[in-house]
Amino acid sequence: MAEETVAAPAQNVNLVEGEEVFAVAHLFASFNDTFVHVTDLSGRETLVRVTGGMKVKADRDESSPYAAMLAAQDVAAKCKDLGVTALHVKIRGTGGNKSRSPGPGAQSALRALARNGMKIGRIEDVTPIPSDSTRRKSGRRGRRL
Repeated sequence: MAEETVAAPAQNVNLVEGEEVFAVAHLFASFNDTFVHVTDLSGRETLVRVTGGMKVKADRDESSPYAAMLAAQDVAAKCKDLGVTALHVKIRGTGGNKSRSPGPGAQSALRALARNGMKIGRIEDVTPIPSDSTRRKSGRRGRRL
């Protein structure tokens, strides 16, 4: 998959010295992959999107903290090119009637964003939690080990 950047750097923007330019980093960390997706503040315009699977060869490593770290480093570099200096972070796990905890890549992706010079604004957990879920798989008597 090719790495994609959609938006071009903003032209003729008047910035006060020391003022931060914010965007929103949507971190989706499942147990199969980690997505680092940066949008503008409204969430409509994609600035950068990189996944763990784009950074490693082996399928089993897509969700690893190492792949998430590489993806986040790439995102931070591209955000700096676009003029974004700070990020609000929305962390999302799989949710629904599956696991509500984010995958192994979430924490390392967040640390990599911070270490690569991005200021972190608000951190929010946006994992979808059902008020009343559909029936969970594994049958009437549960998964027998």
